[in-house]
Amino acid sequence: MKLGNAELAKKELWERAGILLPRFDRNAMIAETRNAPEWAHFGAGNIFRAFPAALQQSLLDQGLSRTGIIVAEGYDGEIIDRIFAPYDNLTLAVTLKADGGIEKRVIGSIAEALNLERPEQFSVLRDIFRSPSLKMVSFTITEKGYSLNSRGGAFLPAVQADFDSCGTTSYIGKVAALLMERYKAGAFPIAMVSMDNCSHNGDKLFAAVSAFADQWADRGFVDKDFAAYVRDAAKVAFPWSMIDKITPRPDEGVRKMLEEAGFEDTAGRVTAKQTYIAPFVNAEETQYLVIEDSFPNGRPPLEKAGVLFTGRETVDKVEKMKVCTCLNPLHTSLAVFGCLLGYTKISDEMKDADLVALVEAVGYREGLPVAVDPVVLSPKAFIDQVVRARLPNPFMPDTPQRIACDTSQKIPIRFGETIKAYLASETLKAEDLRCIPLTLAAWVRYLLGVDDAGNAFAVSPDPLYESLFAHVKRIKLGGAGDFHDALRPILSDSSIFAVNLYDAGLGTRVEGLFAEMAAGVGMVRKTLRKYTAGVGGL
Repeated sequence: MKLGNAELAKKELWERAGILLPRFDRNAMIAETRNAPEWAHFGAGNIFRAFPAALQQSLLDQGLSRTGIIVAEGYDGEIIDRIFAPYDNLTLAVTLKADGGIEKRVIGSIAEALNLERPEQFSVLRDIFRSPSLKMVSFTITEKGYSLNSRGGAFLPAVQADFDSCGTTSYIGKVAALLMERYKAGAFPIAMVSMDNCSHNGDKLFAAVSAFADQWADRGFVDKDFAAYVRDAAKVAFPWSMIDKITPRPDEGVRKMLEEAGFEDTAGRVTAKQTYIAPFVNAEETQYLVIEDSFPNGRPPLEKAGVLFTGRETVDKVEKMKVCTCLNPLHTSLAVFGCLLGYTKISDEMKDADLVALVEAVGYREGLPVAVDPVVLSPKAFIDQVVRARLPNPFMPDTPQRIACDTSQKIPIRFGETIKAYLASETLKAEDLRCIPLTLAAWVRYLLGVDDAGNAFAVSPDPLYESLFAHVKRIKLGGAGDFHDALRPILSDSSIFAVNLYDAGLGTRVEGLFAEMAAGVGMVRKTLRKYTAGVGGL
């Protein structure tokens, strides 16, 4: 079996392999989409293929929609050229369930896939944005995709060039230009829906797009009514959302399983921009998507596919519940300790009693007392599912090394907000925290790039790594002494921890925990066991 329109006609082959096929007329869907597009999406990576594309497939299968999604990639065009175009824009989605079950489904909801690095394909998207029928434009381009500035505060060169010339070199420059096309065609309404995993994502998208509208208006490239159009929520809405679904890189074990079932298109690829792709995508079963219900031109009935539509305040609460308490802090705890202890799979870490005690303490004992309750989802039930089903799922090939990427950018939200909540509490005390400071100390220990066996390892990419390592590079495993002078510049940095850890009463404790873990080979394990004994669970 190969992934392609002609091959889908061989239904018996797919059925024998246990692979579900689209239950709708795909040719009719493509024709309907070209005639009256309703949904366009930026970001053609694995999360899109496994989640939003699968949601629309559900609506098409149920007969609740007649159109598909037009997906556009503006960062890594190889994704379109190498795993969309050769396979007729089809994807094989493999869902890895915690009970060992596997669901294999061909996703055929993508009507068109466009590489925005190609001018002729960008022109196609211009036409789509002029269509009055277009209801929503969604995004999975990562938080970095909305950034217009370098760390020094200056605009990125491509952004500045677009400001100066009304150009479309940068990603958001392209998005703003497409909105300008829609404005000129009749100022039709539209919802611009960020589905990226970052706080207040709609605001980040709005800030980026409106910056272009303002700059172009100030320079006289567009009339000021275009900037007003972008800022008018009745015309252009930027709803907030919370997305949650673990979608690792294509896994070798999944590839072999598919080949044994007779599926031939399994070759993985790594693009020049280091995107890991394959004709299939593997992901966990659990998924959440909560979206602020602000769609001035209507929307697909995605609630019929499991999406929760709520008010902005509730989206904010759900996001805080997940990111600050119920999932992300647990993930980061496993990531840094996993790298130090030589683990390469998250699920294997959840067989380690010391690490289970750690994440239970971080989630239940230290996080849950200050967790935001959004009502639409229960914080305790969410943690229960994370600890009992999602993290231990042996079929999910997720790694601590992947999750450890960009940790300096994640700590303020994943741990800093909890520390701040303790500081603001009348009944709780930050100095009573035990396992969160332990995790923060482990992260600083991780910066040394030496595991608990004394072996060097590759630290995962992090934009602050070089500057952080400069403070600790003279520290050697087994070295004695006072580490205060080396650690103070890190632990006092409120941009990393959301607070100055010394002011919060935790700086000295983190220093001491670091010293214990750096005292020699095996001391990370010994320290972990010492401070997690008897603290897991509720």
